[in-house]
Amino acid sequence: MTAILTRAAIIVVIAAAAQWLTNTAKQVGEVLFDKLKIVEKAKKTKTGQYVTSEEVLQSYRSKHDIIGKILEYRGLKKLLSTYIDALPQLINPRTGRIHTSFNQAVTATGRLSSSNPNLQNIPIRDEDGKEIRKAFIPDTGCEFFSADYSQIELRISGTPSGEDKNMIDAFLSGHDIHAATAAKIYKIDINDVTADMRRKAKTANFGIIYGISVFGLAERMGVSRQEAKELIDGYFETYPQVKEYMDKSIRVAREQGYVETIFHRKRFLPDINSRNGVVRGYAERNAINAPIQGSAADIIKV
Repeated sequence: MTAILTRAAIIVVIAAAAQWLTNTAKQVGEVLFDKLKIVEKAKKTKTGQYVTSEEVLQSYRSKHDIIGKILEYRGLKKLLSTYIDALPQLINPRTGRIHTSFNQAVTATGRLSSSNPNLQNIPIRDEDGKEIRKAFIPDTGCEFFSADYSQIELRISGTPSGEDKNMIDAFLSGHDIHAATAAKIYKIDINDVTADMRRKAKTANFGIIYGISVFGLAERMGVSRQEAKELIDGYFETYPQVKEYMDKSIRVAREQGYVETIFHRKRFLPDINSRNGVVRGYAERNAINAPIQGSAADIIKV
């Protein structure tokens, strides 16, 4: 954690000196879009304020070097506030340990959640996050044991979709599912799949089954809308019954006002027939997502 604190201090000093890396989204937006003009038409909220969320800034990362600095600053600040400053405060004075709470009925999909602290969200992807994990130490002679189902939501997406043969064959073959998807989308041998092709197929696997749009996929992958459209078209050509499942889920939700998991647990969607396109679109994505993520939660709990 010392390394993170040192780096965080450096970034904070840079932020203070430049007066750009502020915690105020309004000022960040003004610097990026009014002063630096990194894009012509930046996203705005209903109140007219520029959107400077992590997802939006990631899509602009190549536009200016300052974007990377802002994201790094935010990342370090989150590590400080969420873990380095917060975790010591959660130590039980009697046991000297941290005890999380596992919640059975908090998430809308039924997924098990964890709070105070959230042990399902301890960082691992980058080096700074890994430093946080080093603070979790098992007792002498003991080890931490971790178990999970492999790609459970993708496996489930091939089942309610009517036993999509291509999806199931991809898993039964024993191949990496993302490489197998890429091979089918690009119509090449799996051995010829490049790392970039696999990355795009992975994004498609986790995005398309949850109703991501062409625009959303293009932004997430950093490609043109045309390439994103071709990827989505190729995905549905590869897994046609997944597309049928998605359309059916929305249709069923509109007719009965809810969707169900494999175990018939219901997720009610009162906004599925809303006249507001944004609100309705959110409900439609939930209609697709809930049976898959909810079924995964049911199976894991069983």
